[in-house]
Amino acid sequence: MSEDVFFVSNQNRYSKSIDVFKKNGVNIKNGEHLINENEFKNLIKSEVSNFVNQSFDNIVILVGAGASVTNNQFDLDDNGIATSGVTVAKIADDILKELRDEKYTLSSGEELDVFKLEEVSKISQYNFFEKNVQTNEILKDGQTLKSGFNLEDLLSNLFAYKKFVDKANKEKINNTTNAILDIIKKSTSYDYDENIFNHRGFLNVVSKLGKSENKINIVTTNYDTLLEDAAESMKATVFDGFSFSQTPQFDSTMFDWNLVKNVSNIKTHEIVYKQQVFNLLKIHGSLTWERSQSSDNITRKRKDSVKFPVMVFPSSDKYAQSYEEPYFDLFTKFQELLKIPNTLFITTGFSFSDNHISKMILSAIKTNDSLASLLTDFNIEPEEPNENWKKLMKALHDHYQVAFLKATMNGNLVDYLGAKPDEN
Repeated sequence: MSEDVFFVSNQNRYSKSIDVFKKNGVNIKNGEHLINENEFKNLIKSEVSNFVNQSFDNIVILVGAGASVTNNQFDLDDNGIATSGVTVAKIADDILKELRDEKYTLSSGEELDVFKLEEVSKISQYNFFEKNVQTNEILKDGQTLKSGFNLEDLLSNLFAYKKFVDKANKEKINNTTNAILDIIKKSTSYDYDENIFNHRGFLNVVSKLGKSENKINIVTTNYDTLLEDAAESMKATVFDGFSFSQTPQFDSTMFDWNLVKNVSNIKTHEIVYKQQVFNLLKIHGSLTWERSQSSDNITRKRKDSVKFPVMVFPSSDKYAQSYEEPYFDLFTKFQELLKIPNTLFITTGFSFSDNHISKMILSAIKTNDSLASLLTDFNIEPEEPNENWKKLMKALHDHYQVAFLKATMNGNLVDYLGAKPDEN
């Protein structure tokens, strides 16, 4: 009999089997009766509250692509821009559809001659079925991609192939690459809508977890601007590594500053820290970042005015790209944050499929004895977990400070994190 697991820590495991709620494999009762769903939810709230409310000196939150996903459908506005996030697999299916007629119109209106995705797979030698077998069956039913198709691997092959493409195909390959990147950009260009996304509630809740003198550190792999927009809607302050100037320029030392004021009418040096101030580290870049043509400076602009955003596009060489500017400074800062004693680390929407990030986190879990990690996802015990998720489960088994919670940003995560010990 399969179980749906909701919370796992070193001490307890909460699950549901059909309509029966269990703790460590035993049915949970309230007196003589089995508990109901609300009582079960309150028990999990209590577990989460006990885990996160321990007067941590440092709060680090990793926000992945799943935090922007609501229904995983390409719902488009009047300008053809997605209204919410989708998975990488869904983006790949959209690329398949958009390139099918061998024509693509860029956001700028320019029409390009492109290759079909099947042709791109063939000429870049992306044969995902079996290594060393020249097959190109990437389609499941002629309309959608097979489950084994990996957009990151295809793009890695394509980026490598572009360096050696013959003259006859060079323009069309470049067009195809630009089309794919344009589709990725459009699929992540949605705006914050409080009726769709829970980001403002999330920021409100996590801002109360830390100490007043320490900013909450939010790290994200996402290109979108949901976190910045949500922060602006609640009049919070964001340090995103850019100067506070009319033309914001990237300056990683900005993360080290804070906002304070002197206490009025008191002849002391006492200061008060501004509340709801966040560090935001966008480690894969942003739709609002653009590199200057005349210099190597990176500026932040309105995303509708950025033609070539500074972004690490999905590919298997993301690890190598992370050593380039500005990503290197951001990754270094992220790594430093995970080493700080008495740190609470929370993940949401991050699948741990990115090896370069996962290895950093796993290393921190094993070397920072006072790091407590709450890892959240829509499924915390998948049938086929990736290798990094298996290692995290092993870390739990080895009694590192790790806990798993079934929750999503746009589901019940805010409710779980917002619970106080005296509420249950």
